[in-house]
Amino acid sequence: MLKLRFLIICFFLLQNLSLHPNSYNSFSNYKTNESKKRNLIIIESSLYAGALISLNQLWYKNYPKSSFHFINDNKSWLQMDKLGHFTTSYYVGVLGIKSYKWAGFSERQSIWLGGMTGTFFQSAIEILDGFSNEWGASSGDLLANSLGSFLAISQALHWSEQKFMIKYSFKPSDISNSNTDLFGDSFIQKTLKDYNGQNYWLTFNFNNVFKTDFKLFPSWLNLALGHGANNMYSENNSINNQKKYRQFLISLDINTNKLNISNKYLRSFLDLFGFIKIPMPTLEISNGNLKFHNFYF
Repeated sequence: MLKLRFLIICFFLLQNLSLHPNSYNSFSNYKTNESKKRNLIIIESSLYAGALISLNQLWYKNYPKSSFHFINDNKSWLQMDKLGHFTTSYYVGVLGIKSYKWAGFSERQSIWLGGMTGTFFQSAIEILDGFSNEWGASSGDLLANSLGSFLAISQALHWSEQKFMIKYSFKPSDISNSNTDLFGDSFIQKTLKDYNGQNYWLTFNFNNVFKTDFKLFPSWLNLALGHGANNMYSENNSINNQKKYRQFLISLDINTNKLNISNKYLRSFLDLFGFIKIPMPTLEISNGNLKFHNFYF
């Protein structure tokens, strides 16, 4: 889980590079500034090199090395870990685009270089995994990383905005305290380790995407389609032999980027945590049952 914490740190570092608190959907042009370009490249290169060295010392050093190899973990955790890779790569890509725009790179340079940032950083972890006898590089992780970057890049190229957004929500699962070594002790640890409590959402404004004459949703209200899973006690085992199952979710979400907020501090706060799905009434389809939740995390 140290590796996941590293990805979160990268996320916030890239956010801080975006000195102008624009929304994720805004890709306005900035004046070219060579010093900004140089600083951005230095920061990213230092972060990449430092991450490799730190991860190797803190995580991999105590485990035996091997020749580079792949493992197939595509069936583990009902692919919830892959959704985590996809989401991280997407958001780091979106923030990378903003950062490269801020530094004065051209539109296409910003989209391609910035958009691939998530895949670039996460691939470093796969390389280290590949040379570790304990783990191995995952083709599924690499694919998820690439798809996350592709979603950010394709939308920026086609629409110059992110009409389809990926969001995250979490509530500690009922079994999160049954094995704190696996699921974590604190709430923060559980947000990274407890796959049973995580949900990943695709949110979009129906009218903005389909350009219908009938205004079904206001510009700030999104339709949200989510995926979660439950009863997972380890990568491939369920708890007490109960069947692992997926949860398909239909809900609403507030796109804070579309809210007219003049307070710059509140605007920056909402931009920083814009990847979190706001709890709303939700319809859940799981195990052949239909459930309604007044508010769902």
